[in-house]
Amino acid sequence: MKLLVTGGCGFVGTQLVKSLLEQNHEVTVFDIQWFGNFLDEHPNLTIFKGDICNVDEIPMEGINVVFHLANVANDPCADLDSKLNWEVNALATKFLVEKAIDRGVQQFIFASSGSVYGVKDEPEVTEELSLIPISDYNKTKMISERVLLSYSDQIAVQILRPATVCGFSPRMRLDLSVNILTMLALRDGKITVFGGNQTRPNIHIKDMVRSYHHFLARPELTGIYNVGFENISIMDIAMLVQKYVDAEIVVTPSNDPRSYRLSSKKLLGTGFKPLSSVENAIVELKELWEKGTLKDGDEFYNIRRMKELDI
Repeated sequence: MKLLVTGGCGFVGTQLVKSLLEQNHEVTVFDIQWFGNFLDEHPNLTIFKGDICNVDEIPMEGINVVFHLANVANDPCADLDSKLNWEVNALATKFLVEKAIDRGVQQFIFASSGSVYGVKDEPEVTEELSLIPISDYNKTKMISERVLLSYSDQIAVQILRPATVCGFSPRMRLDLSVNILTMLALRDGKITVFGGNQTRPNIHIKDMVRSYHHFLARPELTGIYNVGFENISIMDIAMLVQKYVDAEIVVTPSNDPRSYRLSSKKLLGTGFKPLSSVENAIVELKELWEKGTLKDGDEFYNIRRMKELDI
């Protein structure tokens, strides 16, 4: 198939594109490349550097499926420029799906976020619960979902609400909970935990990529699906890191109230099964650090890089 991946040079996008090429798909990547391009050349890969807001520049002819991953990712980055956040995360999504429909694309797979639920007390946060987003980033994801669903009679719309992703990618991110706590332990021998009682859902990047393949092969699975399998407190993550890395845990106060759990029973009911875990991610990151493959740098923290680029 001919596939378009927006944000294909990103943390998850890089691993997704590599896996799609391994399955002999023809892949077109459209990415602004604020964080570089770590994709190797491949005869079935075409990469365009561009702004997702310029929809006329996005190649769509002959495309069968769109994976829409491009966005201003996470709350701190979205807060840098509210206008940019809304234009990239919401408005561009509307224009992209309209162009996809116009060009005869059959399937549109969207990377939303499990954070759209806001702070929830329910032990199981299912897709049927109300959305109460508490940040601009969450709000743009919610609005994008609503926009996409309004076109569901014209194109197969599949909306994934991922948990926090962990694990390694050539385009690394060290500003995600498991990854950053592991890096702190490896680099400093000390893990600083803010609060610690907040519970967050997690998913290994390998399972995240596998979930995209799952939906690609099943266009009939339309609608919204949570994608996350380990609801763990920040303190428990730190203690799991400490199991493999000799590091001190230091707890400091936090004013971040976000605590939520995801239930992915709906996804599991379609036959998907996770194969990796938070613990796997920690072990892999430790091994890559010891080999010198995993490094620390400002370019692996979205907010630092965007400030450096004055975005």
